[in-house]
Amino acid sequence: MSQTSIPCVLMRGGTSRGPYLHLKDLPTDAAQRDAVLLRLMGSPDKRQIDGIGGATTVTSKVAIVSKSTHPDADIDYLFAQVDIEDAIVDWSPTCGNMLSGIAPFAIEEGLFPASVGETTLMIRNVNTESFISATVQTPNGELTYEGATAIDGVPGTGAPIRLNFFKITGSKTGKLLPTGNVRDTIDGVDVTCIDVAMPMVIAHAASVGKTGAETPAELMADKPFLARIEQIRRNAALKMGLGDVAGKVIPKFAIVSEPQADGHFSSRYFAAEGKCHQSYAVSGSICISACSALAGTTVADMLREDERYPNMVRIEHPSGAIDVGLHVNRDPENFEVISGGALRTARRIFAGDVYIPTHVWQK
Repeated sequence: MSQTSIPCVLMRGGTSRGPYLHLKDLPTDAAQRDAVLLRLMGSPDKRQIDGIGGATTVTSKVAIVSKSTHPDADIDYLFAQVDIEDAIVDWSPTCGNMLSGIAPFAIEEGLFPASVGETTLMIRNVNTESFISATVQTPNGELTYEGATAIDGVPGTGAPIRLNFFKITGSKTGKLLPTGNVRDTIDGVDVTCIDVAMPMVIAHAASVGKTGAETPAELMADKPFLARIEQIRRNAALKMGLGDVAGKVIPKFAIVSEPQADGHFSSRYFAAEGKCHQSYAVSGSICISACSALAGTTVADMLREDERYPNMVRIEHPSGAIDVGLHVNRDPENFEVISGGALRTARRIFAGDVYIPTHVWQK
């Protein structure tokens, strides 16, 4: 069988990993593009043995990059979440971790010139129409991945990548509080439904029978618990105007509890069907941080404020913690999320061609 090659760079971005592709190298037809990405990643198959997916949610992601068509941005970033066991490509979410690799990819692929010292570029996230500034280290005008910055969930250290997110309120629903309420009761559980960078449904851990200190493995072994929170997530999505979200990764579901160490609160973050993340996504961390600053929310109940807060919000998660820079107006009558940011690292792992059967995409 003949095969078709597609130029590909495999990168780790934050705590995620996946292929970074040029938009120009993919089909323009949406259905054909989905078929190509599914074959490229090896889905549907729980091992993704016949593709380059890593058989976990955080390693079955694709970043698609091009020069921006928007006057306020330098680079366009289109994100795809490729389902592992079903033939589904979800274009509705974003991924702030994969976003960490966009500026390095753009510079090394000749889409944006490097400055001497640091290089800042503006990225438009096409999925959410939000804008993110990314600053990377370019000593002597050349990109470096080496540095002393460590992020929980990734071994070793790397050069810091500063991300700052703008225009992120109502990323999918157009509203800060999609249901119109700070708190809703869904299936007997109090939740806050909020949309900042990522739509989320957030409940107290205790309200669903957990302490909030459980490991992802312990949570994912509790099938009745997973079924319960998935039902809450789906019912909440209907109230949020997101429709039927069976098989889709947004809204995300999270449980929150009091901090165990030096964080402001602790949380566990779930994708669809109860898959608990080992760490926190950047977009999700910004959303739950903003939620903590809004009086009356489920997250505010668990907040332990100190002198760092709210300019820096530390969220404890299973792999450690993530720090979020938050710029917010906390006036209850005029609450506004101005921007949110995080520090990440990234690394280029390999570059070459990835092959798919030619019949999947007849150019």
